Amino acid sequence: MDGYLARKRGQITTMGMLLDPLADKLMVCAAYIILVAYNPRIVPAWIAVLIIGREFLVSGLRSIAASEGFTIDASEIGKLKTVIQIVSVVAAILAHRWNYWLFFGGKVILDVHLIAIAAIYWMTTVSIISAVDYFWGFWRKIDHASERARTRRKRTSVLSRNVKPPKAPLAAPTHPKG
Repeated sequence: MDGYLARKRGQITTMGMLLDPLADKLMVCAAYIILVAYNPRIVPAWIAVLIIGREFLVSGLRSIAASEGFTIDASEIGKLKTVIQIVSVVAAILAHRWNYWLFFGGKVILDVHLIAIAAIYWMTTVSIISAVDYFWGFWRKIDHASERARTRRKRTSVLSRNVKPPKAPLAAPTHPKG
C-alpha cells in the first residue's frame, strides 16, 4: 500500500526503493518466526524456513538483476502471495485463541482452526509457485543480458584483433659526423 501511495503522489525516493522491500521482508520473516513459537500447531517450523528462504531467494535475484542493469517487477502471483500471507498470519493468530466462532445463536459455525491451516498451506503453495515464477523471469532476463554481453565482447575482441598498433619507426643509426 505504501508503495502505491508513493507512486501516486510522486514521492518515490531511492532510499524508499531500497528500504521498502527490505522492511516488507523483515516483517514477513518476523511474523513467521513468531508464529512458529506462538502457534506451532498451525505454523510448523519447516513452513517458516521455506517462506523465509523464498524471501531471501527473491531478494537475491533482484539484487543480481539490479547489478546486471535490469529489474524484476512484482508479478501478479507475487502480489497474490502477499495478500494470502497477510490472511494466513491473521488467521494463525486468531486460531491460537479460538477453534470455532459461533454466529446466529450457534446456527453457523466458523472453524477458525481449519481456516488458519488452509490459509497457511495455501500461502505455502502460492509462495513456491511465486518463487518459481520469479526465478523463471530472472533466468530469461539474465540469459538475454549475458547473451548481449557476449555479443559485445565478441565484437570488441574481433575489432581488437584486426587493428594492429602501428610499429614505431626504427631509429636511424647515429653516425658521428666528421
